Amino acid sequence: MEEFDLLVVGGGINGTGIARDAAGRSLSVLLVEKDDLAAHTSSASSKLIHGGLRYLEQLDFKLVRESLVERERLLRAAPHLVRPLEFIIPIARGGRSPWLLRAGLFLYDHLARRTVLPGSRAILQEGDGLRPEIDRGFAYWDCRVQDSRLVVANAIDAAERGATILPRTELLGARRESQLWLAQLRDHEGERAVAARALVNAAGPWAGQLFERIAGVALRHAVRLVKGSHVVLPRLHSADRAVLMQAPDGRVVFAMPFEKEFTLVGTTDVEWSGDPGAPAVSDDEQRYLLETVGRYFSTVVSSDDVVWSYSGVRALCDDGTSNPSRASRDYILELDTAGAPLLSVIGGKITTYRRLAEQALNRLSSHLPQSRGAWTADAMLPGGAIPQLDIESYGLDIAAEFPKLPVKLVTRLVQTYGTRTERLLQGVQWIDDLGEHFGENLYAKEVDYLVAHEWARSPEDVLFRRTKLGLHLPGLTDRLAAYMIKSGN
Repeated sequence: MEEFDLLVVGGGINGTGIARDAAGRSLSVLLVEKDDLAAHTSSASSKLIHGGLRYLEQLDFKLVRESLVERERLLRAAPHLVRPLEFIIPIARGGRSPWLLRAGLFLYDHLARRTVLPGSRAILQEGDGLRPEIDRGFAYWDCRVQDSRLVVANAIDAAERGATILPRTELLGARRESQLWLAQLRDHEGERAVAARALVNAAGPWAGQLFERIAGVALRHAVRLVKGSHVVLPRLHSADRAVLMQAPDGRVVFAMPFEKEFTLVGTTDVEWSGDPGAPAVSDDEQRYLLETVGRYFSTVVSSDDVVWSYSGVRALCDDGTSNPSRASRDYILELDTAGAPLLSVIGGKITTYRRLAEQALNRLSSHLPQSRGAWTADAMLPGGAIPQLDIESYGLDIAAEFPKLPVKLVTRLVQTYGTRTERLLQGVQWIDDLGEHFGENLYAKEVDYLVAHEWARSPEDVLFRRTKLGLHLPGLTDRLAAYMIKSGN
C-alpha cells in the first residue's frame, strides 16, 4: 500500500493550494478530485481577486486587510493570471451616499500596503455606456483572475515539487488505523487503497457530505450552501474597466469586461439545498441581474442577449445570519486530532486561498514533524516570472521570437500560460507546426500540451476551464472530442 504524509480531498483552489504548500515543505502529497480540477465552485467564481469592499460595511476589517495583502502577493506571483482592473462606482439616486463611499474607499486604500495598484479617486463620468444622468462617481482598483487556471497553476507547482495529482479519482471511504488514515480510492481503472499520516477535507460544498465516508468523525461546524450566479452579455461598454452597481435591495452587482468581446455580470446570493454539482441560473436570478444592468447602462438588455451563464455553490460556515449576502466569507480550519489528524476547510474565497493553505499546513506541522516552514508568501506560480510584471511587453517579446505565428495567437498564449508559452511553442517555427486548427487560434499543439501537462481529458476541460475559448467557438465540442479520441488523449 502506497503511503503519503498528506492526502488532500478536493481539487479546487483550496485543495490545490494546500497540496502545493505541503509539497514545498518536503511532504509527500496525494491530491484526489472526483471530477476535473476546478470543475465546480473554483471555476464558477466572479473572476476577481479583491479585498472585498462590501465587507467593510459588515465591519469585517480583518478579512478585508488579509484579502488586500493577498491581492498584492497574487499580482506578483501570477501576473499573467491576475491582472489589475479599474472599477467605477457611479453615484446614482437611491444608492449609497457619496460620503459613505469616499470613507470606505479611504479605508480600502490604507488597510494594507500597496505597491502596484493606484489609489481611489473621485471622477466625472464621460458616458461610456452608462445612462446620461449618471455623471459622477469614484474609481478604485482591484484585479481580475482566470480562476480555473489559477487552480491548475497551483496543481502544476505541487506536482513539480513531488505531489501526486489525481483528478477523476473519488474517495470512497477512509478510517483511522495505527495513527494512519487508510483510504479507499476509485478511478477509471478500478479501486485501490492508500495510507496517509494526515487527511485534509477540502471538498468545498461537499465538505459536509464527505464525513459520511470518513469513519468515526463528524463536522463540528454547520455548513451553509449559497449559490452565486452570473450571466455573460455582449460587450456593454468599450473601456477596459468594471462598473459596480447597486441593486434595489442594497446588494452590489458588477459588470466586468470579459474575454474581450463580452461583459460578465454578477453575482447573486441564494440559499441552495440541491446537488452542489448541478446549480443553474434561475429565471429570477437572471431577471435580477439584467434589471440591475438596465438601471445603469443605456443599452437595453434582455434574456435573449445572454450568451452564457453559470452558477457555483459556496460552502460557508453557518453563522446564523438570515441574509446569505451578509454571511461571512472568512474561512474556518477545523482540526480533529483524535488519532491521525483530519483538517476540514470551511468557507474561504479565492483571494485568500494562499493564506488559508499556509495556515492549514501550520496547523498540521506539529503532527508532521518532517514538515519545513512556510514558503509561499513570495513564491512565483508557474508561468509567473514576467519581467517587471509587464505582460504586454513580454507578449511582444515572445511574438518577436515567433514571427511566423499570428500576433493574436501569441498574445493569447502569453496571457494564458505566461512564461510557459515558450515550452508550449517549443519546436514551432511555422503555423503548420501547430497541427490541426479548430478555429479562433486554437490548434492541436495547445490541446496536446493541455493533455500532457495540465490533466485535460475532455473538450470542456480545454474550452471552458483551461481556456474560455468555448465562448468564441460554439459547436466545437464534437470536433474537438473526435480529435482527442483519435490522438489517444
